[in-house]
Amino acid sequence: MNTSLIVLIVLVALVLFAAFFIVGLYNKLVALRNRFKNAYAQIDVQLKRRYDLIPNLVETAKGYLKHERGTLEAVIAARNAAASANAGAAANPGDPAAMKQLASAEGALTGTLGRLFALSEAYPDLKANTTMLSLMEELTSTENKVAFSRQAYNDSVMAYNTQREVFPSSVIASTFHFTAAELFVIEKAEEREATKVSFT
Repeated sequence: MNTSLIVLIVLVALVLFAAFFIVGLYNKLVALRNRFKNAYAQIDVQLKRRYDLIPNLVETAKGYLKHERGTLEAVIAARNAAASANAGAAANPGDPAAMKQLASAEGALTGTLGRLFALSEAYPDLKANTTMLSLMEELTSTENKVAFSRQAYNDSVMAYNTQREVFPSSVIASTFHFTAAELFVIEKAEEREATKVSFT
């Protein structure tokens, strides 16, 4: 074999190696992005369940809390705002603006639900209502599932963001527009607390 043929074979092998390497990094970024989008889909399922429970909860409480119309309306308004923010985040999971809006809306919803639960403590008949107790139990279960789903989502976002920031993946990420994903973090300390559900 002559030298030029050997050089050509080596060059072709290097080009193929580089191509496979780039394709491998690209595919890894795609897989990680799909993983965090799937993790958000799990949050979405739980949040929609939560949003479906809230009107039933308010309707049950309405008969007992006739003089507390403002609180009930605030809960429904916060629920609608959170559902709208969730729809925006579900359309593009990881988008920084959508995730911040969702976190803010969820914090507001948690705050209004907290006021409803605190208010309902003053109504013994409401506390003893079996429908209300059942709804509260479902809401508690859903809150726990949201927390677990959010943790899985944040773990997936962290893995994706780390992969897109390390070299040489960062070159592939910037070339193919793999943008950073936003964690689902509740900013205010009082919003970090889970909704307290207690009818004992």
